[in-house]
Amino acid sequence: MNLVRSAATIGGTTLLSRLLGFLRDVMVAAAVGTGPVADAFFVAFRFPNMFRSIFAEGAFNSAFVPLFAKRLEGGGKEAARRFAEDALAVLLVALLLITIAAELATPWLMLIFAPGFSEDPQKFDWAVEFTRITFPYLLFISLTALQSAILNSLGRFFPGAAAPVMLNVTLIFAILFLVPLTDNPGRALAWGVAAAGVVQFVWLSFSLWRAGIVLRLRRPRLTPEVRRLFRLGVPGVIAGGITQVNLTIGTMIASLQAGAVSWLYYADRIYQLPLAVIGIAIGIVLLPELSRRLRANDTEGVAWSQNRAIEFSMLLTIPAAVGAAMLSFEIIRVLFERGAFTRADTEATALALIIYSAGLPAFVLIKVFQPGFFAREDTKTPLRFAAISIAVNIATSIVLFVPFGFAGIATGTTVAAWLNAGQLGWRLNRQGAFTPDAQLARRLPLILLAAGGMGATLWFGAAALSPYLDEGLAISLAALMVLIGLGAVAFFFLCQITGAVRLGDLRRAFTRG
Repeated sequence: MNLVRSAATIGGTTLLSRLLGFLRDVMVAAAVGTGPVADAFFVAFRFPNMFRSIFAEGAFNSAFVPLFAKRLEGGGKEAARRFAEDALAVLLVALLLITIAAELATPWLMLIFAPGFSEDPQKFDWAVEFTRITFPYLLFISLTALQSAILNSLGRFFPGAAAPVMLNVTLIFAILFLVPLTDNPGRALAWGVAAAGVVQFVWLSFSLWRAGIVLRLRRPRLTPEVRRLFRLGVPGVIAGGITQVNLTIGTMIASLQAGAVSWLYYADRIYQLPLAVIGIAIGIVLLPELSRRLRANDTEGVAWSQNRAIEFSMLLTIPAAVGAAMLSFEIIRVLFERGAFTRADTEATALALIIYSAGLPAFVLIKVFQPGFFAREDTKTPLRFAAISIAVNIATSIVLFVPFGFAGIATGTTVAAWLNAGQLGWRLNRQGAFTPDAQLARRLPLILLAAGGMGATLWFGAAALSPYLDEGLAISLAALMVLIGLGAVAFFFLCQITGAVRLGDLRRAFTRG
């Protein structure tokens, strides 16, 4: 398996999904803005979106992929398929029970996840209604995660990476065809989310059939293998979804400030693009890569893969973080400032994006470090660090929310991310599982230097193109694309000058197995 080429497959498909997601968010912003309907929908959408990120973007892989790979290697495809069917049967029963319980308890859950909504009965009722409509998405996205993990274990990364495309396309259709037919756009969007879960499940079922695997529904049995899967999987899911858990905590606190839920949501949508394209893609590919090398006792290969994963991810993440921070106002203004989305909303969302951008390298490093534990079937250590991170996030967000409002919440999320990433890297190093090699130690400072030069270029470029950024959508979007292109050219030019990366290195990264 080629680490960079496989990650590029996932990253490229994810990029398409996120671009469609931006189109979706532009349409949502124009339809519902940042008012009470928007706040109610975004809280309701946070539930399925959180579980999509936790399950579908790599965390379920943390437990399933190593165990499935063992069955595949030891007993062949048939033994691995039986293990997957046993896991499916138990998972389906558990998910049905959770879904039913959540549907009944939604009003009480809303008091926990959006306590500020209780002061506005209409907003609270909408949030409860929308959440009940969207919650079955959890059932389908969890089953989709199982299907995607099987395909990833077989080296077929495209179908799982393409599944979120189905979500965005379905929601775009809901905005175009359902919203005009209802008196509440939030309700139409909620039904679109529910439908998207079914569409994704059907897509991956078809992809599994093409791979020669058809999962039959068996009687639920807690076999030793299934027990081990869930013993590893529960802490792995929590640890793997730490970023989403912290964002959900932020949403709970933000519900106490009018408009804050929406501002943080739109800022989250921007920085989630590089996180998904780079960090999540690298993490998904790195787990089966490390598992394979560990089973072969290839310690040199393990070290090489871990170092190159960090180097490659930081090569893309650091300039993305600098660019998002430098162009935060321009990005939000061009993408969202229209219809019900005002200039004040742009300024608030841009501030949140700057703060989140400071934590973007940490969010990516978490995704890169965690496979080092998961491949060794250690999900408890990341869970312990995740618990510490959550506690720090809660404390920091509450303390800073009083004087700084929503900006304090974003700061708490960023601080918690850096703490979590630092703990993971430190522990891997202490265990002898990761040591930065000479190439990584030499190139990281050069990448930072090149990104700083790129940031200066963007500063002057944004000032020069400012008049065009205030024009209509087509002209302002073209000006923004020119700025982004200018930044990319400047960064890679500076990388060549400083030696942070060479074109030959990139060619070898795509050809080495």
